[in-house]
Amino acid sequence: MKQIFKLTTIMLFTSVSSLMAQENSFIKDYLVRLENSRKYLILVAETMPEKQYNYKASPESLSFAENLMHIGYAIDWHSQSLLGERASRDWKTDTIFKVANKSKVKMLSTINKTFDEAITLIKQFDISKFNDELDYFGLKRTKRQIFLLLADHITHHRGQMLVYLRLNGLVPPRYVLFQ
Repeated sequence: MKQIFKLTTIMLFTSVSSLMAQENSFIKDYLVRLENSRKYLILVAETMPEKQYNYKASPESLSFAENLMHIGYAIDWHSQSLLGERASRDWKTDTIFKVANKSKVKMLSTINKTFDEAITLIKQFDISKFNDELDYFGLKRTKRQIFLLLADHITHHRGQMLVYLRLNGLVPPRYVLFQ
């Protein structure tokens, strides 16, 4: 009987350890992807001349600068508020992620700082909360899904910025793989 108990305990421990290792691998892989995403976003933002930062593809579109700062706001919201449970910034009153009176250098500094803060939080993320559900625009989403939604959101708006480069006759920087 003791042998069965020991064997069962070992099997259970091994299964849980394996699952935890997989979850930690997700965080490790995600951080590599997020760093590469940052590198590519910064290259894209640096490629556009500052005088073209107000360029819009159409009147209802976000400008190049607005797309950049919107990415920053979304990184902050997804990481700090949804994953980290800090109160959300109010988009209407927030000044950190508004374009007004910000130079290209200031915007790039803000984006880098926001990535740094997100990475710090993600490194400390409690993986036992991956399956915690929360409201995401009226939909139930797990915190694991929030990680994926954040990556998709960055890619979506960066893609718009890439089109803006082409519409201004600029060649986008070479794609940085695995992001």
